[in-house]
Amino acid sequence: MSIPAFADISKSANDLLNKDFYHLSAGTIEVKSNTPNNVAFKVTGKSSHEKATSGAIEGKYTDKSLGLILTQTWNTANALDTKVELADAIAKGLKAESIFSFLPATQQKGFKLNLTFKQSAFHGRAFFDLLKGPTANVDAVIGHEGFLAGASAGYDVQKAAVTGYSAAVGYIAPQYSAAVTATDNLSVFAASYYHKVNSQVEAGAKATWNSKSGSAVGLEVASKYRLDPVSFAKAKINDRGVAAISYNVLLRPGVTLGLGASFDTQKLEQATHKVGASFTFES
Repeated sequence: MSIPAFADISKSANDLLNKDFYHLSAGTIEVKSNTPNNVAFKVTGKSSHEKATSGAIEGKYTDKSLGLILTQTWNTANALDTKVELADAIAKGLKAESIFSFLPATQQKGFKLNLTFKQSAFHGRAFFDLLKGPTANVDAVIGHEGFLAGASAGYDVQKAAVTGYSAAVGYIAPQYSAAVTATDNLSVFAASYYHKVNSQVEAGAKATWNSKSGSAVGLEVASKYRLDPVSFAKAKINDRGVAAISYNVLLRPGVTLGLGASFDTQKLEQATHKVGASFTFES
């Protein structure tokens, strides 16, 4: 079993509840292409329901012999990011990642260093923001026969103070997984469950309780149904009566269409509903 990162202990349930729901943007387009010299390009554009548009262009170079990945991104906010990843060069299982950011309009600069160390029963990460603070965030997960336990903590060097901490436990099996997380200084608790019922059906649920804001427990359930080898449908609903549905289909090799909508079932007469579409082109 591969040990997940701390943020991915609830990944199966979170992906089912959050991914491939296309109503979040009015329209999304993504174009991906690969060149023979190991350079991949990706262009994305989004239109929000508030009529705002945004986009980004990304170029990624991969050298598998060196374990090197170089990624450069430029977006419509005129932010430039350069990420350099180097895996297994210093030690087996160790990946180093440096991220340089620059905003020409304000001359604002950023530099982050991330380290990941992964072994058969351990997955640890450290994130350093060297120009702000500096600050450090570390997390670690240990696992044995499907059982997982992890913790994370943040530290501000300038203030010499812990800025936050979280903990999680979970269990992962081939067909199902479950996890309990405690975040925001152990004040927000979440329990999630994911089940791959069969090759066509997936189901999951997540309950959340914030000990600071009150006694109400938030609940969200979702399901995914694969209609055929090239299409699937998803649906979810939460305790507030907000429901969402989506449909994803491979129109032809390299062209994928996604459609989605959300409805407030308690306010059907009001204009609170959202619809969205997504096109992805790959070559």
